[in-house]
Amino acid sequence: MPTSSPASPLDLGLESGKPPVLRTGTAGDPARWVAEHRDLLHAHVAEHGAVLVRGLGLRDADVTGTVFRRLATALMTEKEAFAPRRTYAPGVYSSSQWPPNQPMCMHHELSYALEFPGLMLFACLDAPTEGGATAVADSSAVLEALPAELTERFEREGWLLTRSYNDEIGASVAESFGTDDLGAVESYCRANAIEFDRQPDGSLRTRQRRSAVVRHPVTGARCWFNQIAFLNEWTMAPEVREYLVDVYGADGLPFNTRFGGGDPIGEDVVQLLNKIYEDNTVREPWQAGDLMIVDNVRTAHSREPYDGPREVLVGMADPLRLADCSPTVEVTTP
Repeated sequence: MPTSSPASPLDLGLESGKPPVLRTGTAGDPARWVAEHRDLLHAHVAEHGAVLVRGLGLRDADVTGTVFRRLATALMTEKEAFAPRRTYAPGVYSSSQWPPNQPMCMHHELSYALEFPGLMLFACLDAPTEGGATAVADSSAVLEALPAELTERFEREGWLLTRSYNDEIGASVAESFGTDDLGAVESYCRANAIEFDRQPDGSLRTRQRRSAVVRHPVTGARCWFNQIAFLNEWTMAPEVREYLVDVYGADGLPFNTRFGGGDPIGEDVVQLLNKIYEDNTVREPWQAGDLMIVDNVRTAHSREPYDGPREVLVGMADPLRLADCSPTVEVTTP
């Protein structure tokens, strides 16, 4: 009679409610292991949208940077950041500086930019004592679950991101654009279809209209690809929103989102979006040494509130152009 053999360390674990988990066994040299298994890892991401690699033993930024470079065709320099990050090496960053007790809701990295990462790379060097998972959600499943009337409107109009830069909340002008030279910032905005104006106090406000639905550049699958819910005022904790409106005014929030035609997005719509994200969310708590690879178009990601220390490094890899993803609204430069 045939006998069953023990599972290979490279068998992919598929469990309901969790992302796919690949256990490495004894990796030894993480960078060498990743280089030897690069094609396998990319194949898993292509099939499932994300994979968590457990057992690599990542412990420092130098080795993590080497791992990121072995996985990526190219690492991106972040532009238009919404929150500050620490830079460890070119293309290797800390996670966004965001209050630990506040969630970072589901989103696709830089989905408001004309160029964004095709892959997101996350490495956990220090896991929190509680919470703090980088959860993921399939963007095609989210799109399918949304009401057709709502998605059709967003396909027609797109979505509008408004930002009011200051030195207190979110990324400053210098942190977002890599310079505080006003001429260089304005040139970047013109080249990247971002409307801008200067307020009486000299601060910068911007508006950019983008597609809410795109097609995956490889599979052609329609994907809900944006940060409509995450950067909307109604996703904030009520006391945070109340404070920011009191300090900056309803039109001067550090960031907010609207329908592409300029109409406000109601609290009911934002709650619906976040509920459908939650219905399609899978999560696995971080363990120190873990690596997660995420297809940034097919898969949204979030960061859950946490207690204790948490150090997760981020690489934005393999840049894509919005124009190559069949956008539904035309992008015009101001």
